[in-house]
Amino acid sequence: MLSYSAFIIIPVLLVSYIANSVFVDSFRKQTSSNIQGTLQQMKDNIMYKMDDIRRVSDLLYYDDTIAENLRHYEMGWVTYEATKKHLLPRFRTANETANIKAWLSFYFHNESFNEIYNLWEDSDPLLRNPRVLEWFHIKRILEKDWYRHFPEENYGDTMQWVRIEDDEKAGRISLLRRLVDITQSEMKEIGMLRISVYISDLFESVDFKKIGEGTTIFVLDENQRIVISSGSPGLMKGDVWSSSDQGEHLDIQQALPELNWNLVALVPSKLTDGDTAKVQKLTLFVCLACFIIFSIAGIFISRFFSKRVSKIVSVLDSFQEGEFHKRILFKGNDEFTRISSALNDMGYNIGGLIREVYLTNLQKKEAELASLQAQINPHFLYNTLSSISRLAKFGEVDKLQQMVLDLAKFYRLSLNNGNNIISIYNEFEQVKAYIDIQKTKYEERMQIHYDIQMEIFYYETLKLILQPFVENILEHAWCGDSINIRITGTIENGIIVLQIIDDGIGFQRDTIKLIFGSASHTIQAGYGIRNVDQRIKLQYGREYGVTIASRPGIGSTVRVAFPAKAI
Repeated sequence: MLSYSAFIIIPVLLVSYIANSVFVDSFRKQTSSNIQGTLQQMKDNIMYKMDDIRRVSDLLYYDDTIAENLRHYEMGWVTYEATKKHLLPRFRTANETANIKAWLSFYFHNESFNEIYNLWEDSDPLLRNPRVLEWFHIKRILEKDWYRHFPEENYGDTMQWVRIEDDEKAGRISLLRRLVDITQSEMKEIGMLRISVYISDLFESVDFKKIGEGTTIFVLDENQRIVISSGSPGLMKGDVWSSSDQGEHLDIQQALPELNWNLVALVPSKLTDGDTAKVQKLTLFVCLACFIIFSIAGIFISRFFSKRVSKIVSVLDSFQEGEFHKRILFKGNDEFTRISSALNDMGYNIGGLIREVYLTNLQKKEAELASLQAQINPHFLYNTLSSISRLAKFGEVDKLQQMVLDLAKFYRLSLNNGNNIISIYNEFEQVKAYIDIQKTKYEERMQIHYDIQMEIFYYETLKLILQPFVENILEHAWCGDSINIRITGTIENGIIVLQIIDDGIGFQRDTIKLIFGSASHTIQAGYGIRNVDQRIKLQYGREYGVTIASRPGIGSTVRVAFPAKAI
């Protein structure tokens, strides 16, 4: 039978492996293609803004009037007239056409014209004025390296995007372009144009959120230094990056040829792998299910007597897990037949009751049931059904009926038609139903006392804020063979205060700190307490929630506080 099972599982594994490999490869290619498209869009946005600044320079570069007016060397009225009526209007118009902040500086050869500039001291001009225009004599830059090494003029094409002088410190980059006079027999330089813009404005479209959480996008200059970074704080502006720094991330790049820079995206494996983990889990589940099914089938065929025992054990295991739909049918009049009949009847009756209480309209309440599974200890249902089974076995019909009714009442109040906000009255009814169920189990060993102001019943509360504390007491607080629990409810200065007091073993200080610590350090016994505290804080504010006062060996007092709001 094991050989037969292996013979079946091997093809399943092979097919699953091939399907998984094809899916992973296809998904990664599609993801990479999508990311490339996103980076291309970012690059297009960057190039559009750079083209916009280049268009500003074109307005001045191809304007023959500028060269014509700068040929005047008469001092006084002539240069003043040329500056005021012809030159400044053109420069201002060109600068104002830019769609981002721009600082336009013009260095000219004709010293008959006056310089026009402001004294900015140590401040950044673009922080004061989004459109800055300044004129300087060319002698200010004659000894500058960037001017001396500027390439020879190829009409219409020669320009450079570079960071010069204080650009890098201020986070700017400049477009440099020579203005020339072509009306003479020989092309002659009449000035140098510099348009400075913020790098952050050019690369505004660089945003890791466009690809996905965990992604890092940055721009590398010609020296592989990070100029712009969006995403992981581990890669900062000014750092030098190399491909060895990418780790397990996928490296996708787009070149920015005009700048000799690169746009780089580091994509985490969780984005490129996508749902491959689900496929792997499904493959494992299918293989495991096949192995279990064939193994059980082999045992059933080889061992007739063990088959009946295995069926009974299987049904009992299903009951323990809360599944009451399984049935067994034995022919004959022996003990196995009687046990199977009793189990079938019990499963049918209990399953019907459970379905009436919390399986009605199950498909419409998946979200609520998922929330309840996180709030109520699943062992409670198992223990309750075990108690019901025990009562049925010993024929205690009255107690069995009462426990089933209490269980139905508990889940009816817990579900509450999907409402998360209920009245305090219903909350106390729900916890009483839970306590009544536990009394059947513990009988006289557990004593409950209530001290509640009636007026608080008409205020609202989050559901299931008392039951976890009572459950925690019954699970962990026993000190001897009995325990006393006191539940109080009062209203104090517009605040509802509920207290659950016990005379159990109490909490150690370190335990209380762990209960309200981070999720990674929360102890198992404190999960319900921390859950209630977080839900109250989320609903009503950080000033409300759960506090614990305890003395080891004497007992504990859990205080639950939230604002009084009429239902």
